[in-house]
Amino acid sequence: MRITAVKEGTRAFTLRSIRTELARRLGQELLRSIRIGSLLLEENGHVQHFGQAREKASIEAYIRVCDEAAWLALLEGGSVGAGEAYMRGHWDTPDLVRVVRLMVLNMEVLYRMQDHQPWWQRLAAKLFHVSRRNTLQKARQNISAHYDLSNAFFAQMLDPTMAYSAGIFQQDDESLQTASTRKFDHICRRLQLSDKDHLLEIGTGWGGLAIHAAKHYGCRVTSTTLSREQLQYAQEWVAREGLQDRITLLQQDYRELEGQYDKLVSVEMIEAVGAQYYDAYFAQCNRLLKPEGLMLIQAITISDQRYAQSVRSTDFIKRYIFPGGQLPSNAVIADHVARHTDMQLIGLEDMTHDYARTLHAWRQRFHAALPVIRSHGADDLFIRMWDYYLCFCEGGFLERVIHTAQFLLAKPAFRHLPYLKTDPLPTP
Repeated sequence: MRITAVKEGTRAFTLRSIRTELARRLGQELLRSIRIGSLLLEENGHVQHFGQAREKASIEAYIRVCDEAAWLALLEGGSVGAGEAYMRGHWDTPDLVRVVRLMVLNMEVLYRMQDHQPWWQRLAAKLFHVSRRNTLQKARQNISAHYDLSNAFFAQMLDPTMAYSAGIFQQDDESLQTASTRKFDHICRRLQLSDKDHLLEIGTGWGGLAIHAAKHYGCRVTSTTLSREQLQYAQEWVAREGLQDRITLLQQDYRELEGQYDKLVSVEMIEAVGAQYYDAYFAQCNRLLKPEGLMLIQAITISDQRYAQSVRSTDFIKRYIFPGGQLPSNAVIADHVARHTDMQLIGLEDMTHDYARTLHAWRQRFHAALPVIRSHGADDLFIRMWDYYLCFCEGGFLERVIHTAQFLLAKPAFRHLPYLKTDPLPTP
């Protein structure tokens, strides 16, 4: 006998509505575990309060449930399901960064969400992530999935330097372009670049750092990317600057590179390497550097204490934004440097707060450009996905569950004192 509906008074419960009601009750029970901050949740005109008393809370967030399907998404998909429900407009908030910060401050609630996710959903997520491991073939597909969206799209969000990484801010009122240029200049100074150097860049981006290094420090630059869109943009930019004699652009995987270089830089590329390939990445970087060489990595990292759990799970960013990606931790980087290179870590500089500010600036530019972005074919699903990505990361950096830092590594024959930050204004 198949039961399709059960009537209780005047209300009819379908099997789906029963599941939804159970999901709602379970979701609300999870939210009652909030211990830090305050959450106001509105559904059908009714507002519930979770967490600390509002007058005692250091942070307060507001969520409006627009469609009860949000509860099922939360139950079946955990934190990824919450992101998917936001993408579909099933819940909304006037301040998504606040929601992210509140949930990060109550990490045990997120973990309990994952615990309630059905085993087949967890397995499917894991299989998806495993299927995107960065083999030589898959790495190109994974990079293309994000960076080949279109150069026109990224130009709307990024500043004229086209830097897609944390800037370095000094003043409250300075522009993102100034912060990005300062970051380029700071990297060049930390690497002690000169016209005698040949710099290898793993991860070209759109070419801003390579051009800055060649133009202001006179070095030769070889830079590689897997993105065809980025390569085309960088080639055109290098040609406009008349730097073809100093900059060589490649479309090669880092594992395929040959030769040796004086200096090596890799800005926020290691996140796309994948945990299974950290050993190959560091061993190859070590081979590519001359005995007296210097290497600088700018990396987004996760707390050492959360790294193992992160490797085992698939979050919203891995599922929708950077397939195949994995954030390393400081300890993981240090361990691989020790085991797979002859280099020493001679400098570690944290710039986490700068990334939160960079993301805020990107989000402002993204929202200001929405009419143009929509005219290029972006629909509401994409726009809300991208907004969730930017807010997810900004909130994570503000609460320091993710970080960003520059790691300066020296080969055994390096004999110069490391450059110390003096915060000079960069050359325009």
